[in-house]
Amino acid sequence: QVQLVESGGGLVQAGGSLRLSCAASGFNIKSMGWYRQAPGKQRELVATLTFTNGGSTNYGDSVKGRFTISRDNAKNTVYLQMNTLRPEDTAVYYCKADTSYRVYWGQGTQVTVSS
Repeated sequence: QVQLVESGGGLVQAGGSLRLSCAASGFNIKSMGWYRQAPGKQRELVATLTFTNGGSTNYGDSVKGRFTISRDNAKNTVYLQMNTLRPEDTAVYYCKADTSYRVYWGQGTQVTVSS
């Protein structure tokens, strides 16, 4: 069983920065990532980090060059550093963890970017 606890969302002005955290408890996690869902839109990929294969990362096209996903192994925590935020980044951000058997989702944290 894996539990995910997200934190770090909030309100920020356009051009600002936020850092999201996702603390994971459990075993056999193969990868973690962040997805987001804006009102009336489908959930979309933000960034993923694979714990094997040298820690490969993958980013959604709209956040490349602005967002960075990283991991603190000792704390079993994944971070999403978000820079140069835009109003269109406003969404609920969800942490996701993949094991060999199933996918786990966090409860979501709201990020609001004002223009």
